[in-house]
Amino acid sequence: MKEININTSKHYNVLIEEGLLAKAGEELARIHPPSSGSKLCLVCDSTVHRLYGGENMPLCASLLKAGFDVYIYVLMPGEQNKNLAAVEDLTGFLSAKDFSRSDLVAALGGGVTGDITGFAASVFMRGIPYVQIPTSLLAAADSSVGGKTGINTAAGKNMLGTFRQPELVIFDPETLNTLPEEELLNGLGEIIKCAFIADETILDSIHGSLPEAAAKAIQVKKNIIEKDERDEGERQLLNLGHTIGHAIEKCSAYSISHGRAVISGMYLISLAADGLGWSDEPVAPRIKALMDAFGFEPINDFPAEALAAAALHDKKRSGDSITIAYPDRPGHSALKNIPAAQLKSLISYGLNGGRFTDGN
Repeated sequence: MKEININTSKHYNVLIEEGLLAKAGEELARIHPPSSGSKLCLVCDSTVHRLYGGENMPLCASLLKAGFDVYIYVLMPGEQNKNLAAVEDLTGFLSAKDFSRSDLVAALGGGVTGDITGFAASVFMRGIPYVQIPTSLLAAADSSVGGKTGINTAAGKNMLGTFRQPELVIFDPETLNTLPEEELLNGLGEIIKCAFIADETILDSIHGSLPEAAAKAIQVKKNIIEKDERDEGERQLLNLGHTIGHAIEKCSAYSISHGRAVISGMYLISLAADGLGWSDEPVAPRIKALMDAFGFEPINDFPAEALAAAALHDKKRSGDSITIAYPDRPGHSALKNIPAAQLKSLISYGLNGGRFTDGN
């Protein structure tokens, strides 16, 4: 079993091993020993419930064997359902089933499930312990680790959120076998991001072992969040591709997946950074080559004005400025604070292939 220790305000482990779902109860009991009547709410969407969350499946059998009284809550799937209504429904279920702060909530699924569950766990009775059991590549490599939770509002993606570290992360790579290609690409977007932040060897791992690539991406994230848990400095590097990526998602009404939006955001900001002389070495061609190799189409369907308007409602803005993460050389990224008023021109520069045009 591979074990990655996360040493933030709460210390916890990320466990990676094939067949781990069938041993999840044993692992959870180590860090949260069940007593008589201990409840565990397993939260998943309808697809994941069918594949892994059923009462007669190995995960539930393991939890029951460990002594947990298991309740299953099935979410509406999709980014468009990651909202306050979902949180209210989930917390209402926990209340109706008489959950207390000594009980446990488990997010089984992808990033949407993890975000809703983590947010609900952080606010229900001012905090109930929760664990992450990712079944998507994106959740395993990124969103299950680090303690950020978020739900969407009309103003933008993840506009309401908390910092709430999980008690444990359990990743069974066998779950990747049931992912459609689109979901694998979704996760690759975040893994490639980590390669350009701090570790180019991730790109070699992608071609050999996705679980190994995910573990390396987690290690990049671990190294950053242990120094900056609450996103006040270096952790903003993990926003590489996200300023424009989140704007793309919002402008598409979330029809474009997170990973695709992020890698397009990376490409656009790298075009701008290369063209403006921010980069020590050109990076955009390397990102474009990866996009071509894996079938990512650059997303340029939205005008710079719309993307800038969406981005300026994002959490990354501070007053009249916004912090941009950009790759400044292969395997390394940096941060630059720019006036918020310049964001439209920066995005336009990227959309036009690193060239200024009249009126921008």
